[in-house]
Amino acid sequence: MTHRNNHHISLDIIQKEHEHLSVAIQGMLYFVRSIKNGNDTQDLKIFRTMLYYITEYPERIHHPKEDQILFAKIKERTHQLDNELDALSEQHSNGELLVHRLHDALLRYEFGGAEAFQQFHTLVEQYAHFYYAHMRTEEECILPVAKLVLNDADWKVVDASFIKNQEMMDETGERYNYDQMFAQICSFTPLLNEGTDRKK
Repeated sequence: MTHRNNHHISLDIIQKEHEHLSVAIQGMLYFVRSIKNGNDTQDLKIFRTMLYYITEYPERIHHPKEDQILFAKIKERTHQLDNELDALSEQHSNGELLVHRLHDALLRYEFGGAEAFQQFHTLVEQYAHFYYAHMRTEEECILPVAKLVLNDADWKVVDASFIKNQEMMDETGERYNYDQMFAQICSFTPLLNEGTDRKK
């Protein structure tokens, strides 16, 4: 197979977005685990910020470019990952449903108190496990194959799409808003500054 240039801006963008989403999810885990360990005075506004970030960023910014551009290009070049790519696209839709359930569980905890916490905690843990596994599949299974099978013309299309997405966010000010939210999430706990652990 012909050697290709494996460094592309779209891969850098995907990696950075995965890192940011990992931090937000780790913050959610820290939040519920802190409550479980007796700190029941956590500000729910912090969790809402995390939840809003993972609601808006993946669904409106991250996933569409993966499904419509990157995954589609891979399918044009090889069918070896068709099942995996279809599963990942389905997980994108399922992730939205899981986030809605998290919203509902948060409301039940807010108004129902301690009796509603266990379900809230369980759903956060399940979501973290689900999304970390999803990102690992993309990074360890999909992206290495993309580097092998996509040609330079394919990468020009993929890179241009991700770059355009970033430019549109700048034009509307959305990236500034997301950066502000991300800064709030990072400042929530020192744990987030030590990196994330996708196995937890």
